[in-house]
Amino acid sequence: MPKDHGIGASPKRREDIRFLTGAGNYTDDINVNGQAYVHFLRSDVAHGRINAVNTGAAAAMPGVVRIFTGADFEGVGGLPCGWCVTDRHGEPMQEPAHPVLAQGKVRHVGDPIAAVVAETAEQARDAAEAIEVDIEELPAVVDMKAALADGSTKVHDDLTSNLCYDWGFVEENKDAVEQAMQDAAHVTTLELVNNRLIANPMEPRVAIGDYNRATDESTLYTTSQNPHVIRLLMGAFVLGIPEHKLRVIAPDVGGGFGTKIFHYGEEAFCTFAAKAINRPVKWTASRSEAFMSDAHGRDHVTRIELALDKDNNFTAVRTETYANMGAYLSTFAPSVPTWLHGTLMAGNYKTPVVYVNVKAVFTNTVPVDAYRGAGRPEATFQLERVIDKAARELGVDPIALRRQNFITEFPYATPVAVEYDTGDYHGTMDALEKIADLSGFEARRKESEARGKLRGLGVNCYIEACGIAPSNLVGQLGARAGLYESATVRVNATGGLVVMTGSHSHGQGHETSFPQVIAEMIGIDESMVEIVHGDTANTPMGMGTYGSRSLAVGGSAMVRATEKIINKAKKIAAHLMEAAEADIELKDGQFSVAGTDKSVAWGDVTLAAYVPHNYPLEDIEPGLEETAFYDPANFTYPSGAYCCEVELDPETGKVTIERFSAADDFGNIVNPMIVDGQVHGGIGQGIGQALLEGCVYDENGQLLSASYMDYAMPRADDVPFYNVDHSSQTPCTHNPLGVKGCGEAGAIGSPPSVVNAVIDALQSGGHDVTHIDMPVSPGRVWAAMQG
Repeated sequence: MPKDHGIGASPKRREDIRFLTGAGNYTDDINVNGQAYVHFLRSDVAHGRINAVNTGAAAAMPGVVRIFTGADFEGVGGLPCGWCVTDRHGEPMQEPAHPVLAQGKVRHVGDPIAAVVAETAEQARDAAEAIEVDIEELPAVVDMKAALADGSTKVHDDLTSNLCYDWGFVEENKDAVEQAMQDAAHVTTLELVNNRLIANPMEPRVAIGDYNRATDESTLYTTSQNPHVIRLLMGAFVLGIPEHKLRVIAPDVGGGFGTKIFHYGEEAFCTFAAKAINRPVKWTASRSEAFMSDAHGRDHVTRIELALDKDNNFTAVRTETYANMGAYLSTFAPSVPTWLHGTLMAGNYKTPVVYVNVKAVFTNTVPVDAYRGAGRPEATFQLERVIDKAARELGVDPIALRRQNFITEFPYATPVAVEYDTGDYHGTMDALEKIADLSGFEARRKESEARGKLRGLGVNCYIEACGIAPSNLVGQLGARAGLYESATVRVNATGGLVVMTGSHSHGQGHETSFPQVIAEMIGIDESMVEIVHGDTANTPMGMGTYGSRSLAVGGSAMVRATEKIINKAKKIAAHLMEAAEADIELKDGQFSVAGTDKSVAWGDVTLAAYVPHNYPLEDIEPGLEETAFYDPANFTYPSGAYCCEVELDPETGKVTIERFSAADDFGNIVNPMIVDGQVHGGIGQGIGQALLEGCVYDENGQLLSASYMDYAMPRADDVPFYNVDHSSQTPCTHNPLGVKGCGEAGAIGSPPSVVNAVIDALQSGGHDVTHIDMPVSPGRVWAAMQG
C-alpha cells in the first residue's frame, strides 16, 4: 500500500488551493498606497552612442512625476556579477560596467535609456514615447565568431576585445587528449548549436519600490527566486543601502526557470526612485518587454570530438565552445558555460581524459544566463549527440555502446574534477528499456511506414550536478557568495511548527513537501507544519532556489534545525518523566522512556517548554526555536536514461512525438507526485527547445522572435503523455535525507533523445542526414531531406 503521509507519500499540494481559486498573492497583486508607475524607454537599436536625451516635452505631459536618465545614476553602482571566472592563462575575465540606465551607449535592443514615473501606467507610457533621443547608430556584433574576429567593433569600448574569457578545463589534460585523438581507432566529430531560449515564465517580472522616510528603510517587492541575494547585491553593491535598512519580499511567484534568479536593473531603479520621489513606484513588464529584458538562456556553438579505441571504448572527449554572454554579464552568467557545463562533460561514462575549452563572447544582444538546467543541458546535448553519431558510424547499437562505457563503481572521480558518490546507470537503462517497450518498436515502425510516415527512436543518458556546493569550493572557482542554505524552526506552545527557510518556492511545492519531512521526523500531522519563505525580514539569510537545491540543501538545513529541536525536547521530556535523557525515544508524536510504559505527548512537551512554571526545568532555558545553516559537502548527482519515439511526415518535415519515456535516479524521494510533475514540466521544456523554440536576431541585432507570433512555445498537442519511472534509487551519501535534485532533469535529458529520434527516422527512410540543429523545425527537416 502506498503511504498516505510523511516521506514517500503523495498528498495533494496544499498551495494549489489558493492558486486554483484565484487567491494567490503575486507581486502585481500588491498595490501600495500612493504608488506611482514607471515605464522604461528602451533602445530600438542594438548598438549606438547616445548623443542627447531630451525629456522636456515628456516632463510636461499630464501625470508625469519625474523622468530619470543615466545621468541620475552616475554616482550609483552598476549591477554586479556574482561569479568571476579565471581564464586558462590565469587572468580574470573582462568584466564591464552594467549601469541601471544606459550611460553613453546602448548595447542591445531593449537596453533602458530613460524611465518615466507617472500617476498611471498609461501616462508613463505616453510620456516615454515623447522623449527625444539622439542616438548615433553603430555596427552591431551578433555572431560570436565575428565578434572575436572584428576587433574594430567592440560592445564595450573600455575592454580590449569582445572576449570575456578563454577558459580551459582541465588544462593539464589538453596534451593527453590530443595524444588520445591521434592514437584513436575512431574519432567522431560533430558541430552543433545549443539554441538561444527565452524562459517565458507565466508571470512576467514585477518590481515595487517603497521608502519610509521616518525610518530610512526601503522595501522592494519583486518576482525573485532568491530575495536574500537580491538584498545583498542591490543593497551593498548598487544602491549602498545597509542590509538592515532594506527589506526584500518575493511573494507568490508564477514560475522562474532560472530567469528570476538574477538581480535586474528594474529592481534597483524602483528602489532608488521610491526614495528619490518619496512615494512607492511600481513596474510590471509586458510580455514584449520581457522578451528583450529577461535574461536569455543557452546560446552555445560547439565542436565536439569523441575518440574510441578498437574495442569501442571511449578514450577521450574534446570540445570547443563559443558561449554568448550578450551585452553585459548577468548575475551567474560566467559560471554557466564553465563550471556548470565543463564539469559534466564526462557524463555517465568512464572516459579517461576530457578537455573543455570555452570562449565567452560579448555581443549586442540581451544578456544570457542560467535557464532550467544551466550548463548541464548544453553538456548533455553535446555528449549524447556525438555518442549517437559514433554508434551510427561504427554500426553498433547506441544503447550497447553506452552500456559498454558506463561507470559502474562508486564513488567515481571524473577527469573533470567532480566525484560522483552514487549511481546505477545500468539500472536506469534497464528500467527505461522496460517502460519504453523497446522490443515492440519495430512493429510500431512498420505500422508508421504503412501510413507513409517515418518512425524513429532516440535514446540518451544524462547526469547532472545540482544542489550547487560547497561554499569553500565554489568560492575557489569564482563564486562571490556562499551557497549554503538556512532554516529556522519555531515550535509553538501547542505543538505546531513554523519553518522559516531561505529557499523560495515558485512552483516546486515546498509548502507540501517540506512539511512531509518535518512531520515524519516528529511523528505529527503535516497540517501542523507551516512554511514561511520569501521575505528577508522574517527568514534567515539563504541563497534561494535554483540548481535543484531546495530539498538537498534547504531541506537538509530544516532537518538539522529540527534535530536541534528534538534534542532539546528530549531534555524536557526526560525532566518531565524523571528519566535519563539517553533513554528518551520519539515516535509517532510521543516521547517515551525505553523499556517502560512511561510516555508524554509532543504537545505536552512543547507546552512545558513555554509554560515552565508548571514543570520547573531548572537549567533548561524556555522555548523551542532553533536555526541551522547547511553547507553541503558535495553536489548531488541525479542521473537517468530517456527514450523518445517520433513520427515524421516526409511530405512536410513535421515531427510528432508519439511516445516519451524517462527513467530517473533521484535518490530518496519525498513526494513522488511532485517529482513526476517536475519531470513532466522539464521534458515539456526540453521538447520545446528540441522542436520549437529559438530566439533569433538579425545581423543588425534586431530581435526577430520578439513575441509569441514568432517564438513557438510548446502547446498541449506538441507533447505526449509521458511514461516516467524513478524506481532506481541510489541515495545520496552526504546529505541527511539521501535526496538528489529533480527539478531540472527533464530539461537536461530530453533534447538529445528527441533529436536522436529524428535522425533515426530520417536514416531509416534512406536519408543520409547525420545532424540537424535545434529547433528541429519542419522547414529544417524538409531541407535536410532534400540534401
